[in-house]
Amino acid sequence: MKICIVSDSHDRASMLANAVQAAKDAGAEAVIHCGDVIGAQTLVPLIEIGLPVHVIHGNNLGDAMALWKLCKRSEGLINYYGADVNIELGGQKLFATHYPHYAKGIACLGEFDIVCCGHSHQAVVEKQKTINSGECWLINPGSVAGLGGAATWILADLASQTFEIRHLLDNK
Repeated sequence: MKICIVSDSHDRASMLANAVQAAKDAGAEAVIHCGDVIGAQTLVPLIEIGLPVHVIHGNNLGDAMALWKLCKRSEGLINYYGADVNIELGGQKLFATHYPHYAKGIACLGEFDIVCCGHSHQAVVEKQKTINSGECWLINPGSVAGLGGAATWILADLASQTFEIRHLLDNK
């Protein structure tokens, strides 16, 4: 199973939609958004794309009530979890939070295959050693809005555990 991992869209609805559409075109079946959506309207274009979206807030919450109402209107496509989410996709245990330092701590526990975060606006894919002598993928897709650098997102293949940092403008 392939998924799209995004973060820090900061009300840039068209940029977020472009990344999700590119991911869908590459075979993605779901989206994880690691926070800082801000306005619920940022997610509206994703309904037409049709992939299930799993979203958390971040340090820029926006209107949580509007987000809940959008989830209801989306008939199950958009799912809002609050500050973090523990989910299984493609046989992999995933955890998403907005903050990298929380993500690193959770990854160290060894309870998840993949831990995703955002906030820093810097795309990073790395293996984190765990307390049980294992490893966990620690993934930060950067900012799909391109704040502080290139607009990036991640195409993840959960079956092969490969993670490609993609640039929004050229989709490479």
